[in-house]
This record gives sequence, C-alpha cells and structure tokens, in this order.
Amino acid sequence: MRHLPLALAGMSLASAAWAAGPIQVAHAWSRVTPSAASAGVVYLTVTDSGPPDTLLGVETPAASHAELHLSRMANGIMEMDAVHDLPVTPGKSLVFAPGGYHIMLTGLAHALDAGQRFPITLTFAHAGPVTVEVTVQPMSYMPPGDAMKM
Repeated sequence: MRHLPLALAGMSLASAAWAAGPIQVAHAWSRVTPSAASAGVVYLTVTDSGPPDTLLGVETPAASHAELHLSRMANGIMEMDAVHDLPVTPGKSLVFAPGGYHIMLTGLAHALDAGQRFPITLTFAHAGPVTVEVTVQPMSYMPPGDAMKM
C-alpha cells in the first residue's frame, strides 16, 4: 500500500493528509446518509508538488461503485456528469467540494454515520494508488475555507 499518514497529534481527521511521491490528498470527508440511501459522496483536496499527473479513478469497499463526477448549474438546473479522468497541475489544488467535483458512491454497503471512517483509493497515472481515510461528518459540517476553494 503506497500511503503515508502525515496527521499530527491534535489535528482532526478531516485535516489529515496522505501522500504518494509528489501527490498529497487532504481533507477527505463525506456526509451522513439516511439509512435507506444507496448513494453518497466524498470530497477532498489533491495537490501535486512534482510533474503533472492525472487522476484516473477511485474505488472503495464502502460502495459497489465509485466514480469521479462534476456538478454544475446549467440553465438554472443542477446537472451532474461522470468525469473519466482529471489533470492534476503542480502548484494548483484540485478541490472536490459541494457544487463541483466530487466522488460519487453508489451501492453503499451501509448507511454512512457521523464519525464513521472508511478507506478510499485514488489512482493516478504516475503516482499510482493513494489510499486515504474518509471521515463521515454531520449534515451541517462545512470544511475549512481552503477545502472549499474551487
């Protein structure tokens, strides 16, 4: 497994970071889901301190299917489309946040409860797989300001 926990004592799990080579993933979180829900989302921030890379896909044991998505407003209607891969530009954060890029989970193994943690693996063209821990937050949770900049 190619991951390196960088969390410091006293930091919340929502601010934990993981790295593989020059790729760093931080602020991995999700929101609670109702007990009958079969879908959920994951948000996080990816930064690259090396050569350009590409995020190719994602998987997790928490759901039967996970994919990269983009939500956007079109003619006053929120639309969501699957994204096959995303470029990761050195020095610029790739932010997954409400209303933009996100990881769509379908076929949840069970409801996501506040405080629960689960792994998710992001696969990059050059850095390879990076496994991070997602923390499920209450519906009212808002991430730190940096994790919301798109």
